[in-house]
Amino acid sequence: TVDLKYDDVSYATVHQSAFLRCGMMPVQPIKELWWFKIGASEERVYYYDPTSVDAALMKRARRSNRDNTSLEIYPTQLSDEGEYKCRIVVWDNTGNSTEPSVPISKEARMMLKVNVPPEKVEITHLTSGRNLSLRCKSEGAKPPADILWTKTSPDGVETEIPDLAKTREIEPAGELYDTAEQIFYQLEENEMIAKISCVVRHHNTNTTIYKNITFVSPAIQNALKVTIQRFAEPVLYSSIENQDGRDNKAGLVKISADPGFKVPYNTSVTLKAAAPGVFPEPRYLWWVGDQTGIAGRELHIDNLEEDKSYYVLAENPLGRVVLEVPVHITTSDYSQWNDSPRDGDVIVDDTTGGLDTGAIIGIV
Repeated sequence: TVDLKYDDVSYATVHQSAFLRCGMMPVQPIKELWWFKIGASEERVYYYDPTSVDAALMKRARRSNRDNTSLEIYPTQLSDEGEYKCRIVVWDNTGNSTEPSVPISKEARMMLKVNVPPEKVEITHLTSGRNLSLRCKSEGAKPPADILWTKTSPDGVETEIPDLAKTREIEPAGELYDTAEQIFYQLEENEMIAKISCVVRHHNTNTTIYKNITFVSPAIQNALKVTIQRFAEPVLYSSIENQDGRDNKAGLVKISADPGFKVPYNTSVTLKAAAPGVFPEPRYLWWVGDQTGIAGRELHIDNLEEDKSYYVLAENPLGRVVLEVPVHITTSDYSQWNDSPRDGDVIVDDTTGGLDTGAIIGIV
């Protein structure tokens, strides 16, 4: 009998390299090296004969450069998981150089476990005032992924949310697993913005995935540095999902003008409103003076002859905001006065004089 030393289990991540140690480093010359995958029958994976053959019988298999007996599989597939056997035939003359060498066969068995990181992570939510119900689901992992919840303060400090009321479900999906966790959380009375993250951790593949959702009150805020006058109580919380880990500013109404907010006499202007990151997406209503309102994101002004202030209402089911957008006539030398370095996409900027600022008239 031969005392063999080897790892019982080897671990690999799908699409990366898997290393299977034969566990034997023979001093005697190798006559043959075989690798088999054990299933209903022994499937030949690799064969090595130092005198003539170094052949992979499976396309993704090769002899590892770590030593002359270990096997490397790249890229690893989930189907590669299972039991493997290494067989080495060496020449041995039992220490007597005068006797002919005798082939001796040695075998070792090991298990390959293939881990799979989460394929997809989604976060969904329901809100009722300050009461939140959040559900995070990790799909297609092996073994199942872990989930924890964190909250990031406005100054960027992230902390784990303690003492959560939560439920967790783990469901098999073929050879993989889906993990879902639902929590119930109440925002604090004075919280105007809260970023909550579902953190999916898969320790076996060293994978961490963040899915963030940001709650904003009031539903729509203005991007500009202007005074906000509130004519009512703060509205309910709106929310945006940042599924790619890139946080967009929530609750911001932006106004642009083509060709600009200062234009020559008798120039036509198109004003555009947008609220990137606001959920639900608001509808818009434009008007000037006592004219009937015009619905839509854009307002087209024909042949502007005098300075005018236009108004836009941005509204979703959670709240409203009204913006004043002044447009001015300049001298005939358009290039001297237009504030925009590029035509067609001008974001309203705050100025000390306030002439180019879309001022919030009120939040209803």
